[in-house]
Amino acid sequence: MAASKPVEPQSGGGLPRWQLALLLGAPVALGLGAAYLWQRSRAKEKRAGERKTPEGSASPEDVTGADGGPLDRAQGAKNKGNKYFKAGKYEQAIQCYTEAISLCPKEQKSDLSTFYQNRAAAYEQQAKWTEVVQDCSQAVEMNPRYVKALFRRAKALEKLDKKKECLEDVTAVCILEAFQNQQSMLLADKVLKQLGKEKAKEKYKNREPLMPSPQFIKSYFSSFTDDIISQPLQKGEKKDEDKDKEGEAAEVTESSGYLKAKQYMEEENYDKIISECTKEIESKGRHTAEALLLRATFYLLIGNATAAQPDLDKVINMQDANVKLRANALIKRGSMYMQQQQPQLSTQDFNMAAEIDPRNADVYHHRGQLKILLDQVEEAVADFDECILLRPDSALAQAQKCFALYRQAYTGNNPSQVQTAMDGFEDVIRRFPKCAEGYALYAQALTDQQQFGKADEMYDKCIELEPDNATTYVHKGLLQLQWKQDLDMGLDLISKAIEIDNKCDFAYETMGTIEVQRGNLDKAIDMFNKAINLAKSEMEMAHLYSLCDAAYAQTEVARKYGLKPPTL
Repeated sequence: MAASKPVEPQSGGGLPRWQLALLLGAPVALGLGAAYLWQRSRAKEKRAGERKTPEGSASPEDVTGADGGPLDRAQGAKNKGNKYFKAGKYEQAIQCYTEAISLCPKEQKSDLSTFYQNRAAAYEQQAKWTEVVQDCSQAVEMNPRYVKALFRRAKALEKLDKKKECLEDVTAVCILEAFQNQQSMLLADKVLKQLGKEKAKEKYKNREPLMPSPQFIKSYFSSFTDDIISQPLQKGEKKDEDKDKEGEAAEVTESSGYLKAKQYMEEENYDKIISECTKEIESKGRHTAEALLLRATFYLLIGNATAAQPDLDKVINMQDANVKLRANALIKRGSMYMQQQQPQLSTQDFNMAAEIDPRNADVYHHRGQLKILLDQVEEAVADFDECILLRPDSALAQAQKCFALYRQAYTGNNPSQVQTAMDGFEDVIRRFPKCAEGYALYAQALTDQQQFGKADEMYDKCIELEPDNATTYVHKGLLQLQWKQDLDMGLDLISKAIEIDNKCDFAYETMGTIEVQRGNLDKAIDMFNKAINLAKSEMEMAHLYSLCDAAYAQTEVARKYGLKPPTL
C-alpha cells in the first residue's frame, strides 16, 4: 500500500510495514526489551488487580500496641489507620498513619517505609498527587525495591504530567515483577506512547527532508503497475527534450520541467525531481497534472505529507485529467490517510479510485493491503483476487493473497487451512521463480511454523535475486537469533544491511532492539536515534522515540536501583 511513509510496499523482500511487524511478533511493543516479550508469553497468571489497599491488617483485634514500645504503638496506629481506610475514612486514616510515622523508631526503615506507603495510598484516594509522590519517595528511599511505592508514585507522576519520571518508576516495577503484571505494563505502554507522540510531533515538523535510498524508491514504485508517472520516458519524449531547433523552442520550454524530472528518475538523480516538477507546474505546461502527481509522490517519499496533500487534491479534482493519474493520486492519498490513522478517509479514497477506474489493478492490490491492516481478511482476499484477475502475472498479489490466508488460518489455529496456505506459497514460487517477494513472505510463514532451515533457504533466494536489498539481511539476521541463538551471525547480517543501505531505518531499529536485549543500552539509544532521523512519518518516529525512551529509562533504573532485565 502506498503511503505517506510511504509504506515499504516491497520493503526488503517485498514486505509491507505491517508484515514486518507480524514477522517480528510486534517486537518490543513496550520497548522494554526481551524480558517483556518472553515473560509475557510464558506468564501463566497475571496479577492485574488494582493495588489500592494499604499494607497490614485492619481487623479490630489488631488495633493494639498502646502499652508496648514505640514500634508496637506505631503498628497499632497503622492498624487503626487501615481500619479507617477500609471504611473509606481517608482523613482519619491519614492521621493514624502520620501518628505511626512519628512513633516509629528511625532505624526501623522497613516499617517506616510501609507507613509512608500506606499514607500515600490514602492521599491517592483524595487525589492529592503531590503528597502521594512525597510519601512514596520517602518509602522508596528507605526501601529502593518497594514495588507498591514505586508503582503508586508512577501513577501519581502520570497525573502530574511528569511522564519521564513516571516511566522510570514503572520500568523499575516491570523489571521487579518480571514483566508479569499487566497493570504496570499497560501504564508503561501508555506513557511510552504519549512521550513518543509528543517528541515526534515537535521533531517531525522541524526535521530536514531526507530522500530515501534508491533501493527504497525503486521498491516503492515497483508496487504500481498502472502508474503513468513511473513509466520510462518514451522515445519521442526524449527526443523532444533534446530538441534545440529555433522553431521548436516554445514546446521544449513548456514540457522540459516534467520531462527533465522523468529523465532524472531514470538516472536515479532523485533530489532534483521536485524542483523540476515545480518548474512545470509554475509554467502551466502541458504535463501539469503529471508533474503535480510526481511532485506529490516525492513529497511523500521524503515524509512531507503536508506538502503532498494539496498536489494530490488538485490531481484528484482534475476532471479532464487521465483517469489513471486521478486513481493513482487517490491510492496515494488514501495510503497517506492510513498512515495518519484515518481509516475512514482512507477507505473512501480507495473506493472512489475503484469507481473511477474499475480495471486498475493497483487499486485492488493496495486496497487489499489496507483491508489487512483493518483486519478485514476476507475483503482483502477478494481485492487480491480482483487484482489477479486483471493482471494474472501479478506475482506480488498472488503472494500477498497467500500470506493473508495464512495469517487468518494461523491466528485462527486452523492447521488444515495453514497447510493449504503453505501449499499456495509453494505454487507461487514455482510459477514466479523470479519474484523475491514470494520467497520473503513464504519465509515469514515458515518461521512461524518453526521450519527455520527452509525459511533460511527462502531468504537466501531473496538475496540471490535482490543482493542490494538491505531489509532481507535484517530478516535473515533475526532468523539466526530465533533459530540458532547465533547472536554474532545475526548482528553481522544486520550490519551488512546497514553497509548496503545506510538509510535503512529498519536495520537501525532492529539493531537497537537487540542491543536493549543484550543490555547494551547506550548503544541501543544510539541506534534508535539514527532510526529516528530516518523516520518517514510522524507515526513511525513516535514509535521509535518510544523505543529510545524505554532504553533510556532502563539506563536510569540501572543507575538508581541496580536493576536490569534479563539479557540475551
